[in-house]
Amino acid sequence: MSGRFEPLPGGGAAVALDEVEISILRSLAVQLAELIGPGDQSAGAEDPLDALFAEGPTRPPSDPALARLFPDAYVAPGQELDADAEKEARAASAEFRRYTENDLRARKRDDALAMVRDLDSLTAGSTGSAAKEQAVLELAPQKSRQWLGALNDLRLAIGTRLEVTDDDDGGELLGLPDSDPRKPMVMAYFWLGGLQETLIETLMA
Repeated sequence: MSGRFEPLPGGGAAVALDEVEISILRSLAVQLAELIGPGDQSAGAEDPLDALFAEGPTRPPSDPALARLFPDAYVAPGQELDADAEKEARAASAEFRRYTENDLRARKRDDALAMVRDLDSLTAGSTGSAAKEQAVLELAPQKSRQWLGALNDLRLAIGTRLEVTDDDDGGELLGLPDSDPRKPMVMAYFWLGGLQETLIETLMA
């Protein structure tokens, strides 16, 4: 799959996507929004004030992908602490999570849904090549940052499913045979990485 972000005059970014790429990105963004879900909300949270002061969970999510998206603030994976230090760090992480996870969950969900809406707004048109039709997506700076957040979350979630770690970029997964059921997820993981990298370069230009 092709596609790379390019800068727009005055800020923002643009990328040309074909119909298959649009469909894949939209499907992944919908799945991400569904994975993130609404989070833990207290009764009556439909009232804006109730939602503002609603307390979140104190424990990490049981789903490994969600745990990667919402990690403990003071306990790094694989970190070795003595019993007292670990107890203190987990207590601090629980307190931090209680007051931050709902907002973080809402922001991540909003980023994923913004991606879905932007893709739905596209109408594929001819690029002058008979081989492929593409549509050009133009993102304002704020939308670009939402896309960057969603792309990062997608890669973290997919990487967790593929058991990619911080010390392993997953490069060996590219050698999987086409018959391996993980192969489409692997290709999506690296394609999303390319989109994320070019979007970062565009925003830093």
